[in-house]
Amino acid sequence: MSRIGLKVIEVPAGVTVTKDGENITVKGPKGELTRHFSPVIEMHEEGNLINFTRNSESDRAMHGTMRANLNNMILGVTEGFKKTLDLIGVGYRAQLKGKTLVLNVGYSHPVEMEAPEGITVEVPSNTNIIISGISKQKVGQFAAEIRDVRPPEPYKGKGIRYTDEYVRRKEGKTGK
Repeated sequence: MSRIGLKVIEVPAGVTVTKDGENITVKGPKGELTRHFSPVIEMHEEGNLINFTRNSESDRAMHGTMRANLNNMILGVTEGFKKTLDLIGVGYRAQLKGKTLVLNVGYSHPVEMEAPEGITVEVPSNTNIIISGISKQKVGQFAAEIRDVRPPEPYKGKGIRYTDEYVRRKEGKTGK
């Protein structure tokens, strides 16, 4: 039984949810998101409440997924999503040139990354990066791509990590 799929979504004021065939569009104060939804799960609107029902028991996983995706779309157009990354290491720094993020993280060359459409990148200090946008998937994907440039290593902890990430440290070699 999908417990998440059974929860009712409350649509806040100023947000409109429209269904066009298999596509659902959510418009809000921060923008507009459209996503394809599976036809095996039915969406029911009653005033400002939305719930999902499934036809068969084999669609349990899709039931909760579709409800979570729509809820994330509604949160995105009202509040937005944000990920914060930290650069840890001697000489590691980030800077913004237009929409291009330039990372100096110990390679022989700077790594340049272009921000995708709908994503804003801020660099408040040399060692902090803030990625924000209305799509949770795009924000998380771009943050993961930045982290993959130099993931944190377990011996010194150097690398690019999420602000709330815990890096498990290992002990180094023991000498004779």
